[in-house]
Amino acid sequence: MNLALQDPEISQNAELCTLAVNQINICKDADGILDYSERALFARLNLAAGKHSMSTKKANYQQARGYFEAGISLLHADHWTKQYALSLELYERSIVVGFMDGNVETVPSRVDDILSNARSFDDTVDSRVLLAKYLTSQAQYADASFGILIVLSSFGESFPEEVTESHLTNEIHAITPMLEGITKDTFLNLPTMTDRMKLQAMQFMELLALTSNFNLPSSSMLMNLVSCRMTKLTFSYGFSDQYSIPGLVFMAFGLLHYSNDNIWLAMRLSRIAESLMKENSNVHALRARLIIMIVCVQIFVEPFQSCQAKLVDGYNSAIIAGDVDNAMSIGMYHWGLPILCTADLTKGQNKLCTFLHQLVKRQRIGVLYMFMSYFDVYTAFIGNKDTIGIDPGINMKTNEELSQIAEQSQSSFLMQQVTVNLMFVHCYYREYLECANLAENYQITQTAKRTFDFFLLFYMGLSALNLARDTKEDKWRKIGEDSIKSMARLVGCSTWNFENKHKLLLAELYSLDGRFSMAELSYQSSILSAHDHKFIHEQALACELYGVFLVENKNFQGGMEQLQIALNKYTQWGALKKAMDVMDLMILVSSNSCYG
Repeated sequence: MNLALQDPEISQNAELCTLAVNQINICKDADGILDYSERALFARLNLAAGKHSMSTKKANYQQARGYFEAGISLLHADHWTKQYALSLELYERSIVVGFMDGNVETVPSRVDDILSNARSFDDTVDSRVLLAKYLTSQAQYADASFGILIVLSSFGESFPEEVTESHLTNEIHAITPMLEGITKDTFLNLPTMTDRMKLQAMQFMELLALTSNFNLPSSSMLMNLVSCRMTKLTFSYGFSDQYSIPGLVFMAFGLLHYSNDNIWLAMRLSRIAESLMKENSNVHALRARLIIMIVCVQIFVEPFQSCQAKLVDGYNSAIIAGDVDNAMSIGMYHWGLPILCTADLTKGQNKLCTFLHQLVKRQRIGVLYMFMSYFDVYTAFIGNKDTIGIDPGINMKTNEELSQIAEQSQSSFLMQQVTVNLMFVHCYYREYLECANLAENYQITQTAKRTFDFFLLFYMGLSALNLARDTKEDKWRKIGEDSIKSMARLVGCSTWNFENKHKLLLAELYSLDGRFSMAELSYQSSILSAHDHKFIHEQALACELYGVFLVENKNFQGGMEQLQIALNKYTQWGALKKAMDVMDLMILVSSNSCYG
């Protein structure tokens, strides 16, 4: 039997290998049945069977993990000495499948075993990559970044412990002239990057850029610094389709978040990266890794709806590439952003519910918290928190609880998501002081620029202008005026995305100033723009605020008409709880108008 099993055809044939290993594993633990050579042979066959389980179109990671663990159990007691190569591969494969199927409990110990027994630093590189990804998935961003920085230092690519604004400014000013006028051919005409150490460094820089984006506010500056370094390495050592394209995307993202003055340069870089990516043989893997960053750049210029379509393409690419983690992250951006342009809240919430269960199963804590934040927004508008069908075993968090988690874990990314989502809800429910207080606290504690800061501006501006009208305090007026100026600059980049928001802010300012005719025109312009650009929730909001304006100025009939339109639009959107809020307002207006 052993001679037959030693035939290479057995390990190479998925069906024969799986059949043989399943029989072997039934009796592998019986005392005295297998000698050393047989155990070594069967360990190799388990390795082969696990690889086959991973390589099918419907990869079975749980089955693969079983084979790799069985292979590990068959190793010699002194296997790191006697069976080094086999041990290294089995342990690495065990980490991969454990990470992929959500059984992550063994990941840290397996990595520690490799790091303790590896014969060279090169033999630890893959496990260090996996460790960084594991820590990031568990929202342990600081630990992940620290480990990556140690690895990069060994590659001769050190970064300062604290990135200052002046340091970053110098780097951006140095790199910007290199980027002016570049095209796709600029990169295609570069020699191929062949320096092995630089390629490995680029791999870890990509990890660092992604991980630092989630961490402390100062870490976002580290991400910008990393993007500059990746770009410089590309120009100095040659082009790598696997890492130079990500470096270009990070450069675009970094420029945009460094200064709004760089929007058009960032946009051009992102489009060059997209073009290079589409012509690459690994297009699906690259798109899965990069589409979120690309969208976060292009959302300032391209219609939100087209950006959502790109997220769908990215999700499909992630599934094709077998990239579960990025599929989950892309799903969060696509289905978890009712704040952008989700036309059907109920459909979005159902998708979100499905993703939540998958994230719990796979133990992706960091992304899970993001999904919970968006889920809390959905239920705030729909009002069906107790009937949606979330597994009762899942410990769901509210945005208030997630805010505390973000503060404790020092996750600036989660804090921004939670703050924007809380402001979204408070602003729509006319809880303006709560909304403004959130914005003020966020701006004090979180100095990093983020993609969705324009929503902070929008909700803060609306709240401040309403508070200025109620309190007559100048500070609120100034905040509102600053929001209008910032939104006007964004309108210059995309009328489609930002015009209706700018017009609504202007309407509130005109109302504050008593310029009622201008206010009416601006409300009407905002409503029309939101309708034309398919932002049903912002059309509803503009109708509601216009209705309140008309009622306050004694036009009860016109005000009730606008409030009814708002109610209808909220209902069409799926925001049934919010629609009831408008209904309550209409009842109050009606009762008050009866008494003149």
